[in-house]
Amino acid sequence: MADGTALVVIDMLNTYEHEDADALVSSVRDALPFVQELLKRARDASVPVIYVNDNFGQWRSHHGELVEAALAGRHRELVAPIVPDEDSLFVVKARHSVFYETPLNYLLRQLGIQRLVLCGQVTEQCILYSALDAHIRHFDVTIIPQAVAHIDAELADAALRMMETNMSTTLVQPDDFGFDPDR
Repeated sequence: MADGTALVVIDMLNTYEHEDADALVSSVRDALPFVQELLKRARDASVPVIYVNDNFGQWRSHHGELVEAALAGRHRELVAPIVPDEDSLFVVKARHSVFYETPLNYLLRQLGIQRLVLCGQVTEQCILYSALDAHIRHFDVTIIPQAVAHIDAELADAALRMMETNMSTTLVQPDDFGFDPDR
């Protein structure tokens, strides 16, 4: 495992059947190539990839059913390129933060993870709250702004500034990012 780092893919398995979906879709289209590149880089570097996803209110479902529901949703083209592979880990969440009432903290500690690279959606909601919860748990957080999607661009920009200023989140440009410890 490269330097105690994990890639956390947040809520990218989405049916796009919610009220903010239309506002979100174009931003997801822009972020998708960067999320795909992060997935490739993480897998090439043997970095754990952990999908943390809403359960769509289906408490009896497992991750395979969530993937199927997202692929059957309105925007399959936004889901198919980033579905979990057989080595990916999966955590189901019910609220905004990847940590709230989930076993993620325990999993990360078991894996010896100190740094989280967050990507996915929505910058001004789930990404922001997850970064805060990671910060208070003493994880280092890195975000490539192009690899997170938003509903409201102004709020997303403010959220990124807040994460960087108040939560010591490292914001990195895609060309300057690597999973090796020296980048």
